[in-house]
Amino acid sequence: MTRVLRRVNRVLLGLAGLLLVVVGGAVLAAAVDLSVPSWWPWSGPSDVLLSTADRQRWRDESWWWPAVIAALGLVVLLALWWLFAQFRRARLREVLVDTRDGEAAVLRGRTLEGVLEADAASQDGVARAKVALTGRRTAPRTRIALLLEPHASPGDVLSALSTRSLAHARTSTGLPALPTEARLRAVKHRARRVA
Repeated sequence: MTRVLRRVNRVLLGLAGLLLVVVGGAVLAAAVDLSVPSWWPWSGPSDVLLSTADRQRWRDESWWWPAVIAALGLVVLLALWWLFAQFRRARLREVLVDTRDGEAAVLRGRTLEGVLEADAASQDGVARAKVALTGRRTAPRTRIALLLEPHASPGDVLSALSTRSLAHARTSTGLPALPTEARLRAVKHRARRVA
C-alpha cells in the first residue's frame, strides 16, 4: 500500500507540475506578447480568460451548473482524500514467518507489536512503550516510542531494547534483521524540594 501510494503521489505530482509549467509558461509568453501556438486561446496581453459569449453560452442549460458543481465537488473530494492519505502511515497487518520446512506461517502484526511493547515496557527505566510495524510482510520495520522514567539511562535502555526485546522478536520470527527507529522521551515530573 505504501509503495502504491508513493507511486501515485509521484505520478500525480509530476503531471500536476508539468501541467502547471506548460500552462504557466504559455500564459506568461502571451502576457509579454511572445508568439504562442495557434491553438492557444490567449494570444496577447489584452485577451481575457473567458469571452462574454463563452460565459453566457451555457446559461440557459439546466444541467450546466449542477454538472460544474458536481465536477468541482469531486475534484475537492479527491484532493482531500489525497491530502489525508499523506498523513496515514500504513501499519503492517501481518508478518511472514519462515518455518524452515518449506512452508510459511503468518503472524499478526498487532500481536508482534503487543509483545514488543510489553517486553520494552518491562525494562527498568521505561514507563511506557508504543510500537508500530511498517514495511513489507517479509521485511518488517519497527518504530518504537519509549517514555523513560527520570532515573533511566537512555544508553542502557537502548542497549536492553536491542539485545533483549528486538533480539527476541528477530529470533521468534526468523527474520535476519529488524530495522528499528526508536524515539525516547522523558516523563515530565516536578522538581523535588530539598530541605
